[in-house]
Amino acid sequence: MEEQKESSKLCVIFPGLGYHSDKPLLYYSKKLAIQSGYEVTDIQYKMNWSIPEIKNDEKKMAQAIDLFTEQTLEQLTNIDFEQYSKVLFVGKSIGTAIAARVDKQLGIEADHLVFTPVPMTFDYLNGDRSIVFHGLSDPWCDNKVVEKAKEKLGFDCFLYPDANHSLECPDVNRSIELVLEVMNIVEEVLTIRF
Repeated sequence: MEEQKESSKLCVIFPGLGYHSDKPLLYYSKKLAIQSGYEVTDIQYKMNWSIPEIKNDEKKMAQAIDLFTEQTLEQLTNIDFEQYSKVLFVGKSIGTAIAARVDKQLGIEADHLVFTPVPMTFDYLNGDRSIVFHGLSDPWCDNKVVEKAKEKLGFDCFLYPDANHSLECPDVNRSIELVLEVMNIVEEVLTIRF
């Protein structure tokens, strides 16, 4: 029984509002997690707001995080996290804040892949167990917020010039190259660190 516990790993995918797990960063992260022996669970949210309503409204963003955290906790109710030797949370955008908050509330001490965080992510994130990917042209999270959080929390951080909130650039070829660069890092991290 103990040997099985050592090899059992769980990856939970926390999507963004318009960035679901079938989009490149989450889709390929999920594939790499499966390739690395992780069992994968996808979280889904139900919302009453449009994305633009939340984007520039801190109060609605906080309300959405509260609501989605409740929905996430319900979806995770039947998971016994203690049976896993490793737990990895992969979040995108608002999903990074929800992942960090759920981790903190449940005391899981999961590892985190943080794709394009929102500012509230850093209120909950455990920096020692996290790797952050941030586009320097991301309108959802100011670069200074990421800089200050990195100094305070000490997480590893990969910054991408000209990349937006989806880690995409104006040049399509560069966007494709960027996905490959990021996935190479994810694969290496899954192999060596997580």
